[in-house]
Amino acid sequence: MEIEHICSIIVDAAFKIHKDIGSGLLESAYEVILAAKLQSKGLTVDRQVPIDIEYDAIRLPSAFRVDLLVEKRIILEIKSVGKTLPVHAKQVITYLRLTNLTHGFVLNFGTSLFKDGIKRLLNDRPSSVSSCLRANQNCLGAT
Repeated sequence: MEIEHICSIIVDAAFKIHKDIGSGLLESAYEVILAAKLQSKGLTVDRQVPIDIEYDAIRLPSAFRVDLLVEKRIILEIKSVGKTLPVHAKQVITYLRLTNLTHGFVLNFGTSLFKDGIKRLLNDRPSSVSSCLRANQNCLGAT
């Protein structure tokens, strides 16, 4: 499936959830609901995917967790706050660079208008993270 089609399915499902439920739930509730909706549309979705990183032979197990990983290609960071901060986008960009993935979203269900809560992020420098810092990509299906 084309990545743009997957992105469209993600955004459409998130819009519908926000329209039906609105804001006010915890991030974890939106995460579970969105994962189920995407799976019902035939997409593979993994929740709370742990990513190990290694720096200078120091291994950090589960250094971070991806909220939702769709089709092993798209990272979704779920928020339920009044307004996202620049650090939320930076967090996803860091995840994308560490995992060498190209597409991610910050989806904030806490906004009144959901269109204001969607931030699409592209990793235009897949290998830009220092070679001293590596992520274990086994959880992403890398070989």
